[in-house]
Amino acid sequence: MEQYVISASSRARDLAPVMMCVHDLVRQLPVTARSRDHPGIRIENGRIVDEAYTGPILEEVLAENVVKRVQPLDGPYVGIPVVVAPMRDGEGRAIGAIGIVDVTGIFDLAGFMEQNADIRKQVCGQDPCPLPTESPAAKR
Repeated sequence: MEQYVISASSRARDLAPVMMCVHDLVRQLPVTARSRDHPGIRIENGRIVDEAYTGPILEEVLAENVVKRVQPLDGPYVGIPVVVAPMRDGEGRAIGAIGIVDVTGIFDLAGFMEQNADIRKQVCGQDPCPLPTESPAAKR
């Protein structure tokens, strides 16, 4: 029986089964991952396209140990929104990073909707806005 270990020293082979699963879960959006100590993997269209992959945002997330939602300025996904999160050990240290490349814009849309709800709460004091008693139907 094969074993796959997710750790700071995992290699692409260790990350592949989990990342193929993530790739399928997000309807085959491109996904990337790497461990802290080794380059990782890039998956597109149901297949592994790079087994020695690293990217600028993966590296930033590892260094800063934070989730990032950005558009990379270089690398294979220049200008395309990505969401990258750290994998953390039991003490909270970043041991790796996983990224989803948002070629559909779905994560950007979700972020926009979240911001929109926050703005409505600030303006109206609560969400939904306008209040049901303020709707055009209530004034008839």
